[in-house]
Amino acid sequence: MNRDYPLEKVRNFGIIAHIDAGKTTTSERVLFYTGMSHKIGEVHEGDTITDWMEQERERGITITAATITCFWNPTYMPIEDISKKCRFNVIDTPGHIDFTAEVKRSLRVLDGAVVVFDGVAGVEPQSETNWRYADEGNVPRICFINKMDRMGASFEKSYKSILDRLSKNAVRLQIPIGEAENHKGVIDLLRMKAYYFEGKMGEQVKEEEIPAELLEDAKKYRAELIEKIAGQDDELTHAFLEGKDISLEDLKRVLRKAVVGNKIFPVMTGSALKNKGVQLILNAVIDYLPSPLDVPPVKGIDPKTGEEILRHATDDEPFSALAFKLQSDPFVGQLTFFRVYSGSIDAGTYVYNSTTEKKERLSRIVRLQADKREEVQRVYAGEIAAAVGLKDTKTSHTLCDENNSILLEEIKFVDPVISLRIEPKTKADQEKMGLALKRLSDEDPTFKISSNSDTGETLISGMGELHLEIMVDRLKREFTVEANVGKPQVAYRETVMMEAEAENKYIKQSGGKGQYGHVKITIRPLDKNIDKEAKVSKNVTREVGFEFIDSIKGGVIPAEFIPAVREGIKEGMGRGVVAGYPMVDISCELTFGSHHDVDSSEIAYKIAASQAFQDAAKRAKPVLLEPIMKIEVVTPEKFMGDVTGNLSSKRGQIEGMDERGEDLKVIRAYVPLSELFGYVTALRSMTEGRASANMEFEKYDVVPQNVAQTIAETRK
Repeated sequence: MNRDYPLEKVRNFGIIAHIDAGKTTTSERVLFYTGMSHKIGEVHEGDTITDWMEQERERGITITAATITCFWNPTYMPIEDISKKCRFNVIDTPGHIDFTAEVKRSLRVLDGAVVVFDGVAGVEPQSETNWRYADEGNVPRICFINKMDRMGASFEKSYKSILDRLSKNAVRLQIPIGEAENHKGVIDLLRMKAYYFEGKMGEQVKEEEIPAELLEDAKKYRAELIEKIAGQDDELTHAFLEGKDISLEDLKRVLRKAVVGNKIFPVMTGSALKNKGVQLILNAVIDYLPSPLDVPPVKGIDPKTGEEILRHATDDEPFSALAFKLQSDPFVGQLTFFRVYSGSIDAGTYVYNSTTEKKERLSRIVRLQADKREEVQRVYAGEIAAAVGLKDTKTSHTLCDENNSILLEEIKFVDPVISLRIEPKTKADQEKMGLALKRLSDEDPTFKISSNSDTGETLISGMGELHLEIMVDRLKREFTVEANVGKPQVAYRETVMMEAEAENKYIKQSGGKGQYGHVKITIRPLDKNIDKEAKVSKNVTREVGFEFIDSIKGGVIPAEFIPAVREGIKEGMGRGVVAGYPMVDISCELTFGSHHDVDSSEIAYKIAASQAFQDAAKRAKPVLLEPIMKIEVVTPEKFMGDVTGNLSSKRGQIEGMDERGEDLKVIRAYVPLSELFGYVTALRSMTEGRASANMEFEKYDVVPQNVAQTIAETRK
């Protein structure tokens, strides 16, 4: 069975943005114009296709990334011949910071992105976070300044915010024809044509001459665009400097190369809600965003030798894919979303999971249109699909050909910053709750479950209050589990500020074979500037927030017991010495020890190492760490003094202030999470309901001594 379209006509891209910038509205237009839906759903009416969960439709926000497969014909005309269309695999991602994991894992498997901005607000906090994720993955981007129909919309202000806060490599590809209530269409600066969108849903794209009053602006901005493009190619640079005309084909060719190489980020504009500009974005996706053939081959390692392997986007190479998302489906059970990097796979065959080193039967393969499914027999290189029947495959696992195994790089997620105590209401709920929580944590790597060994309580942890509220709601609706929840708790951490060493011998004689473990260790703060790409020696083990160095000489501790020492130290880090919170960012060096020919055992070394770590930690100036949130408050000017004073009273540090529109001020600050519970409600009452706030996790920082003492006493 051969693929029904060429790989160069495939585009895997995501739609990413800050909450309420118009991602889902844009996605609904994509579905409509590509013919995948015959009615445009609206977020405010709760009938969108990509926001299909009940919680999404009730709240008007995106919670889970929705995958859409559709086809686009760049002539805007209906063409049934599939060979004349491009195939899009689109992921509509959440904008709320609590669901940032959905953005991160989506960008890991996508080749490009359309970044949507609110034409009034410009760059917002989550815009910056998403941009950073895209930078980490070298994902090419097109910018879309949306909502040009809104009162207060300003293309130039929004464009300037992109230049100032995201990248100097952004450049206008379009400018709007009118703003706010006067927004009528857009001007394409490459073609020097005006585009209007007529018909009930803006489906008729009309190309006309540029209005006379905008012609001078268009010429000025086109010159800037051409200069930027020409600077990416020696031949075009010479032609530009000599004043020669450069053909549209050459400009598009060089611009495509620059976008794929992350050297230029084209900026487009329009209004998705008013059906203006979306078709031109789809054309730009074809013209400028990469196909799977344009991105570098995926890197992995050979599980047997540890050597680096490359897999190219071709059906002829061995099969390799990355599972990037799990989703519970009421009809077929668990769906495992995966991106195929090389080769192909058939439904009904066995696939090898190189992460777990197990084979599993892939019973069915489906393509997704949000909550609807289309069953397919085979998927090829460059495709995104979902598998039914994979029980042991989790997020970040590698699927491959067993005879040509490869291990792809895992997706890294941030740790949760907030916890809740949860308990089932009845015995029947108790039996179901454990299974339901496990299913939810498998789906969402930032949702963690733990037990307090002292009290027997179950704790759920996540990225924010809304995140945990949604999870508890899903427990009730999807798994029919009724539960009581406690008040939110901050996920504190502990670390050390200086170096200390400790020695411990664990000796136990109880008749017969005894126990003997002896270690000497040095702990110190972890150097976070260690080059992540540097090759790690066999004596050094690095994990997130922990480094273990084996420096003993002459086999004073047999090699088979070294892993037990490492595990003992990690166990010791699980309960800190200040207030019992997990310890992070510590480097631990094993410097000496001894062994007994008969009595030495793994458990003895594990206990000795754990006790030695606790002893050293007490003398290494231990401190408590708390999550610090980056908060952005938009408030009318007359309340600015009250808002800044209130933030300062919450141990907040004001970072800066900007203007937005005529009467609004934007205050950016860093505030401890522990001070922000219920803040949005308090802010509304303080500002007559006119201010709004967005916050996201920024970093962990040391808790002031007086506050740390209070927290430690509360924990005892």
